[in-house]
Amino acid sequence: MRPSLLPILLTLLLLSGCAGFELTGLPTQPVAPTPTGDAATALAALPVKGRAPRTGYERDEFGQRWADVDRDGCDQRNQVLARDLSSVEFRPGTRDCVVVSGALLDPYTGDGVPFLRGEATSADVQIDHVVSLSNAWQTGAQQLDPRTRELFANDPLNLLAVDGPTNGAKGDGDAATWLPPARGYRCAYVARQVAVKATYGLWVTAAEAAAIARVLDGCPGEPLPVSTVAAGQAAATR
Repeated sequence: MRPSLLPILLTLLLLSGCAGFELTGLPTQPVAPTPTGDAATALAALPVKGRAPRTGYERDEFGQRWADVDRDGCDQRNQVLARDLSSVEFRPGTRDCVVVSGALLDPYTGDGVPFLRGEATSADVQIDHVVSLSNAWQTGAQQLDPRTRELFANDPLNLLAVDGPTNGAKGDGDAATWLPPARGYRCAYVARQVAVKATYGLWVTAAEAAAIARVLDGCPGEPLPVSTVAAGQAAATR
């Protein structure tokens, strides 16, 4: 009788690197629920290291842009717009998924910015990765599996609708090189960065940690925002 080919085929798939189930399934590495407590305490628990080389960084390393990671039928870009804008209007027939207009009170500047979907106007309001993908790559995300990096890039915890030009000025800067011009938002901003890094097991540089600590000194007890998406993924992997 001929031996089964199944073990041979499985071996060939593993050797060829084709068994990439993590790209469409749950993360193969655990994602921690966001710590409870205040931002300063969570900051003190983060590892402090130097930046890893940027070698190998590509946007595609973080998976599909604006994936529907919470699987509710709406992509993350439109969800963040709907969350952060007021006077939101949706495209008819999209089940309130596609935002066509609204008004943003920009957290980074404190200014009002109108949003109108269109080739010439959409970029007036952009979705910022609070911890940039490049920064994440150099502070631990290289070691995350592809599915977890995609979750990181699409987690609403790490996404804010903001003024487009201000987002461009930030680039991939961390707290040591860039803070929101609106001083009243800086505490919430760095607390969100700490929450993101704690949730995804990333580290901070010494300069970054010092800059965040200086901001948090002015707002003792600043709470951490929580990633409901990561918490759900963590529960699903247990």
